[in-house]
Amino acid sequence: MAMRVPLAIAAAILLGGLVASVLPEYYLRLFNLSVISAVAVIGLNFAFGYAGLISLGHAAFVGMGAYGLAILTTACNWSPWLAMPAAIMATSALAALIGYPLLRLRGHYLALATLGLNVSFYIVTSNWIGLTGGTNGIARIPELAIGSLALSGEYRFLCVALVVLAVVAALAAMLHASRHGREMMAVRDDEIASEMIGIDVTRVKITAFVLSAVYAAIAGCLFALHVRFVAPEDFTYAHSITYLAMLIVGGEGTIVGAILGAILLTFLPEWLRFLGTAYLLFFGLLMLCILVFLPTGLAGLGRRLRRLRSRRTASVGVPEMTS
Repeated sequence: MAMRVPLAIAAAILLGGLVASVLPEYYLRLFNLSVISAVAVIGLNFAFGYAGLISLGHAAFVGMGAYGLAILTTACNWSPWLAMPAAIMATSALAALIGYPLLRLRGHYLALATLGLNVSFYIVTSNWIGLTGGTNGIARIPELAIGSLALSGEYRFLCVALVVLAVVAALAAMLHASRHGREMMAVRDDEIASEMIGIDVTRVKITAFVLSAVYAAIAGCLFALHVRFVAPEDFTYAHSITYLAMLIVGGEGTIVGAILGAILLTFLPEWLRFLGTAYLLFFGLLMLCILVFLPTGLAGLGRRLRRLRSRRTASVGVPEMTS
């Protein structure tokens, strides 16, 4: 497991170079946005995929990270390298503070409460003009740089984003295989049984919720540094629903599914631009088909195909019975 992290980072950098060599600038920008979304969706996977918490306020935590970095770098003149950990820690502290009373709710009550959180975040950022700039947002966010080397170009930023994605995905994979990951999935499957075997259900839920917010804040910092502008419209409840759709399409409970869903639903509007407003109808039908025919998402489809292939291989290898 220790060797997988550097290997994943090397593979991500190599992938970034390959993609940059074949994609035009506009598609590189879309790929950057899909990588940023993948980081956020992997975070949502902790809450929804592992712990079974229906969160419709994920975009609010993405916005907290983005606004935290934007305010610290523009109003306080902090370096982005210092503003990022500060914004992430502040978001995680807020998530822990909000999560303790919020996670007493279950099911659709929790979903509505997190939706209200996202709506409240939008209202606050739209009206607290002195801090957030209101609906005008915050512009002129400084670019990310290493010394004199600016990382603001699409190709350079893609390499940074892919390295971040590889690291957070590797950490998520290690957590999934650990005792903490198994506890989250146990709570998701049956809270009462989990309590009976000694699992602190409240602690597990808050841990999953805070981890989800940390990954969202990382994605928010990347978004702010990439676009160099943040506004309330970038973090509405519609974006939270989109993150949830990405996870469902890709396959909840899997890291590969989170990445695949983020990439697919980021590029899908561009591929289906010829449909115009009918794209929303197609998107609704796509979600319905996946929920009905692929309840485990694209990742589940891959596992199903591999299982079918192994069965065919096994059947071919069985000798015929002779009398």
